[in-house]
Amino acid sequence: MGFLKVIRTWALRDKMPIREIARRTGIARNTIKKYLRAGIVEPAFQTPDRPSKLDPFAKQLTAWLVSDQRKSRKERRTLRLMHADLVKLGYDGSYERVAAFVQEWKGERQRAQRTTDRGVFVPLVFQPGEAFQFDWSEDWAYVGGERIKLQVAHIKLSHSRAFLVRAYLLQTHEMLFDAHWHGFRVFEGVPGRGIYDNMKTAVDRVGAGKKRDVNARFLR
Repeated sequence: MGFLKVIRTWALRDKMPIREIARRTGIARNTIKKYLRAGIVEPAFQTPDRPSKLDPFAKQLTAWLVSDQRKSRKERRTLRLMHADLVKLGYDGSYERVAAFVQEWKGERQRAQRTTDRGVFVPLVFQPGEAFQFDWSEDWAYVGGERIKLQVAHIKLSHSRAFLVRAYLLQTHEMLFDAHWHGFRVFEGVPGRGIYDNMKTAVDRVGAGKKRDVNARFLR
């Protein structure tokens, strides 16, 4: 509901063009028009009118979320960082409220993408042992009283969603291969194929379409 409220505020109060709203949110113009025609502004159940402390910052938070969609996963803001940045702007509400807004925004965006004119959404289905997915993220931890940045390797089986997470100081090939070794050790086998983002240790250059120059060491 928070996401729909932002769309309606931009369109009805700020008179923002549909094209600009579509650019900011990444949602098709026809879907935005459908939301506006439907007039969805409140849940079906009755709730008291309690404005959220997050309301004045909803536009800024939405802008950050849209901007992050164009970045790689490791370059995106964490929820903790978004909350901290909002606090710097004057927000004095809870972290949980920010997390709830982000979750709702992502859910609405996924549902909207499934109903656009680009076709019917078809979920990916994998057979047992067919594939695994690998990616990196960043996080922080206190080690010996010092706050350090960690590079977190995620390796997940595509069918069962069983996963292993290991933290390293760097994203070098040695760390990459070590994470794979431990993943296959824990899973007690090697799936038929791996699915990767365009991480630098695997892809030297991204070409047109699906063309990729795979790193020679990674390929070996």
